[in-house]
Amino acid sequence: MDLRIFTEPQQGATYDTLLTVAKATEDLGFDAFFRSDHYLKMGDGDGLPGPTDAWITLAGLARETKRIRLGTLMTAATFRLPGVLAIQVAQVDQMSGGRVELGLGAGWFEEEHQAYGIPFPKEKFPRLEEQLAIVTGLWATEPGQTFDFHGEHYELTKSPALPKPAQQRIPVLIGGHGATRTPRLAARYADEFNMPFASPEDSEAQFGRVRAAAQEAGRPADAITYSNALVVCVGKDDQEVARRAAAIGREVDELKANGLAGTPAEVVDKIGRYAAAGSTRIYLQVLDLDDLDHLELISAQVQSQLS
Repeated sequence: MDLRIFTEPQQGATYDTLLTVAKATEDLGFDAFFRSDHYLKMGDGDGLPGPTDAWITLAGLARETKRIRLGTLMTAATFRLPGVLAIQVAQVDQMSGGRVELGLGAGWFEEEHQAYGIPFPKEKFPRLEEQLAIVTGLWATEPGQTFDFHGEHYELTKSPALPKPAQQRIPVLIGGHGATRTPRLAARYADEFNMPFASPEDSEAQFGRVRAAAQEAGRPADAITYSNALVVCVGKDDQEVARRAAAIGREVDELKANGLAGTPAEVVDKIGRYAAAGSTRIYLQVLDLDDLDHLELISAQVQSQLS
């Protein structure tokens, strides 16, 4: 089971804070550092000092880290034109020496679009599908060849399809709870399917839908990595768990029901339930980015038992 650190910096974090967490992620032996792609806080809190851009952040981290994978859960297709996104991600991949992964979703948070003047189209899923075709098509075009695309939402004519990523293929992550269109899209484009904030039972059912869609598309179901994203709150004892839950404004019982919370033994046991459901990778949603002792505890007493 791979453990990756997943952050939500729109809730309030500077680049320096994210750099500190990313370096701790690398030093403590975690597999990757991922971040959300949002421009507006959610829920309580003031969100200060304001948002950081996902791909600018990852470009900086690409030069400041050496081993960990870097990526997004999920970049919103509404935020960037697909040709521009392909250039940005390929460049960050070059800057990192080939350690980037792209999570791409349709976009859903209408308020942040209104807050920053970003169009929020009614039909988002068809745009996502075209973006996936364009981004992966640009990267796959052989040097010296051109790429054309004529869709309902985007048109590309004689694109040189440059620059190329450092990796032969940048892994693409697709996720979500949709029962029909999402599995079909994952079967066609995804290297990894991520089930966010769901129970082991719901995860197993959705993984099954993706596996079936892959087989229908003539693709081996095991060619796709299956993963989960879950909030994490670990303490050496009940008192420490309660303290960490209070720090992020959550209740212990709710965290235990909906995430990975409790003592290291409790969390390892629950991770085992996700492994039994077919998950081989978990993104640990860390909400208190100043609590590096939390990461050290997870590394020493959770991750060590999963190696």
